[in-house]
Amino acid sequence: MTQIINIAAYKFISLDRLEERREQMLARCEACALKGKIILTPEGINIFLAGTQLSIDAFLKWLREDPAFTNIEVKFSVSDDVPFKRMLVKIKNEIIRMNHPTIRPEDGRAPSVDAHTLVRWLENGVDDNGRPVVTLDTRNEFEVQAGTFRGAINWHITKFTEFPAAVLEHKAELEGKTIVSFCTGGIRCEKAAIFMEEAGVENVYQLEGGILKYFELTGGPHYDGNCFVFDERETLDPQLAPQPVDSYTPA
Repeated sequence: MTQIINIAAYKFISLDRLEERREQMLARCEACALKGKIILTPEGINIFLAGTQLSIDAFLKWLREDPAFTNIEVKFSVSDDVPFKRMLVKIKNEIIRMNHPTIRPEDGRAPSVDAHTLVRWLENGVDDNGRPVVTLDTRNEFEVQAGTFRGAINWHITKFTEFPAAVLEHKAELEGKTIVSFCTGGIRCEKAAIFMEEAGVENVYQLEGGILKYFELTGGPHYDGNCFVFDERETLDPQLAPQPVDSYTPA
C-alpha cells in the first residue's frame, strides 16, 4: 500500500494576482495528482494537501520557486488513504477570519515558544524567569472537546471572531502569568497573540507550529486526547495517526 503524505503549511505575506495564482496552483496540484485545499488571501496562504511522497515533493519544489514562499514551513503526517475528496483552491479575504484588519502578522509576530521549551515550562510550571505558565486554547469549543493541553484555559468560543471579545472579558485573569496561546497549526495563534499584546496582556507567546508541530517534535506530553483536523481523518493522536471521532473518548 502506498503511504499518503499529508502536509499543512501557511504563511502571512501580502499577495496580489490572486486569480492568476489560483489558476496556477490548481493546475499544478492537479498535475501532481494532489487533493486537498489551498486558501489564497491578500494576507497570505493556507495549504492542506495529500498525495504520494513524490507528488508532494514535486509540488513543494515548484511552490518554493516563488520568492513569496521560498521559506514556507511545512508540517507533515502520514495516512493510509487520502483524506480529501477533491482539490480546491479558494480566494478569501483572510486566512482565518478575525474581523480585525489591523492585526497583520506579516508586519511583526508576537514572540513564540518552540515545542521543547514549552515541554520544559509545563514540567516546571514556570517559565525561565520563574513566572507561572498557562496555556490558552484559541480554538472553537468543538475542537477543544477532541483534546487539549492539560489545564488549558478554554473560553468556549464557537468561532474565532469571538476571541477578541473573550480576551477583553477575561483579561484580568491573565495578569502575572506567562500565556502560551495555541491552536491546530499556528495560524490562529499568530493573530491571537498579536491581539492580546495590543490589548495590553503582558508575557504572551504563541506555540510555534501549533499542536501538530508539538506532536511531531515531542509526542505530545502534557496534552490529553487528540487534535481535531478539518479533513476526513477527523482527529490525529499525539503520534499523528488518524483517529476517527467514534474510536476514542474525548477529553
